[in-house]
Amino acid sequence: MKNKEVIDALRQVLAESYALLGQTHICHWNVRGPGFFSLHTAFEEQYTELFPAIDVIAERIRALGAFAPGGLGNLAKMAGVIEIDEDASADEMVRHIAAVNGKLVQSLAKAREAASKAGDNETEDMMIARTQVHEKTIWMLKSYLG
Repeated sequence: MKNKEVIDALRQVLAESYALLGQTHICHWNVRGPGFFSLHTAFEEQYTELFPAIDVIAERIRALGAFAPGGLGNLAKMAGVIEIDEDASADEMVRHIAAVNGKLVQSLAKAREAASKAGDNETEDMMIARTQVHEKTIWMLKSYLG
């Protein structure tokens, strides 16, 4: 198994990404109010983009010689993300999804740093690209709030 630090960081990114996917899906299903149409569509775009990205992260873990974590309970425990209430307001949903994206950006930075130290340019590039996606999402969600 190549570089345990990189693999452990990628496993954390995968778990948090999966948690974000689930939280974004809950918000997509349950959002209501004047911003319904724009948020319903935005949340769908976000979770739709996340699903194949998670698969790529899992495949990178496998390419490095480790097993990708799985199981909803295991991933939730690893991610440590507090779940949003199903009946949260639209603004609460937006703040929550922005915060979960922010937590993920921190884990992406750790994985990027570990990959850089290990000379793993492919993983480092992947983490940079994912960071760009999540930073843009945070900006858009915060812009919605004004």
